[in-house]
Amino acid sequence: MTDIEDAEAMSQPTAAELQHQLIPMLQEIQERFGYIPSEAVGWLSQQLKVSSQEIFGVATFYNHFRLNPPGRHEIRVCLGTACHVGGGERLLDTIKEKLGIEPGETTEDERYSLERVACVGACALSPAVVIDDEVHGRMTQRSLKRLLDSLERQDKKSKKRE
Repeated sequence: MTDIEDAEAMSQPTAAELQHQLIPMLQEIQERFGYIPSEAVGWLSQQLKVSSQEIFGVATFYNHFRLNPPGRHEIRVCLGTACHVGGGERLLDTIKEKLGIEPGETTEDERYSLERVACVGACALSPAVVIDDEVHGRMTQRSLKRLLDSLERQDKKSKKRE
């Protein structure tokens, strides 16, 4: 190895160093934009001197990172043990049917995003659904449909005002 190759090798971050720098940067970008735009991945690639593929690899490994913009309303269905036993999967199916999307997707009109989560910390209220950071507990398929209908009515009212 030449001196130049030694210097280049020393300036390349190790995998551990990369993750130590990259994860907080990805979190900050997502906090600002609500997701991680591809342009930001290109910028990070230049800043950290690593490939975009490596950055995408890290971003897709951790399920809390989004690569697409979220909908106006973010819906998270808890599938932790208590919620699963209490009917969380049925709630997820109800939402999928009503909105026509799968977990990890956003409706075409960009109004709703759907996520399945391991636990929302509301086990005593199982099954729980979180909509726009508000926990709704002891949900049934019927109460969930009413809640989604109410959200839709609110959206229509606010749209008329615009």
